[in-house]
Amino acid sequence: MTDDPQTLVSTDWLAAHLADPDLRVLDASYYLPDMGRDARAEYAEGHIPGARFFDIDDVADSRSELPHMAPPPEKFISRMRAMGVGDGHQVVIYDGAGLFSAPRVWWTFRLMGKTDVAVLDGGLPKWRAEGRPLEDMPPVLRDRHITVSRQAGLVRDVTQVAAAAKLGDHEILDARSPERFRGEAPEPRAGLRAGHIPGSKNLHYATLLRADGTLKDEAGLRAAFAAAGADLGKPVIATCGSGVTACIIALALERLGHRRHSVYDGSWSEWGMYSDLRVEKG
Repeated sequence: MTDDPQTLVSTDWLAAHLADPDLRVLDASYYLPDMGRDARAEYAEGHIPGARFFDIDDVADSRSELPHMAPPPEKFISRMRAMGVGDGHQVVIYDGAGLFSAPRVWWTFRLMGKTDVAVLDGGLPKWRAEGRPLEDMPPVLRDRHITVSRQAGLVRDVTQVAAAAKLGDHEILDARSPERFRGEAPEPRAGLRAGHIPGSKNLHYATLLRADGTLKDEAGLRAAFAAAGADLGKPVIATCGSGVTACIIALALERLGHRRHSVYDGSWSEWGMYSDLRVEKG
């Protein structure tokens, strides 16, 4: 698939543009507790030259009990200005897993109305495997003005998702593993019920990726959606454990030109918590 500075770019593209004055690279690495990795420590040891560290748990709504919910616009503005990211910048986001948490940050920028934002296909593992440069020094940051325009249509709350599940007018796609979706594996967060949103379908995020952690081409993506039984004639609500890997589904849909998609920000961290919300298993 071709490079597109609004969705996905290759390591070749990034290498060719790394010296551009208006390029900003963000390391959006994030790991689940059971992965046993420290994203910030890994960033300090080595990152793509000029990259800033974007902390998904920090650039979030601290008023919410739920993990890393989308930040209010004013918090996003203050954090981006402090990182020297602003208007007129082309942003490229990568993560240390290949393609895992970077789409979440891509989606967050889109939520704030910023479209000159792309995910690095294959992320840091591919960049490293190709022997490309890394540095361990933090970049020099200069404040940059940033304007945002929140795109409310890109996010869904629990009430909207419950209505969509009841009416069946949206395709609800769950990016968690088949075992978690079926309710056969325990949830990594304590206190959550097992299972899935009634009427939702399982599209494990890994089925959208190649073995090297890059996103599949158009034919491969369409095959993955078809295998999940997804009806792309409907608007899609993507969900997962805590709103991170759901954004891989959103990125894949955007690559396919399917614009009617949103992310259930609370995802299973919220739905699995409330006993008055129905849960399906199997």
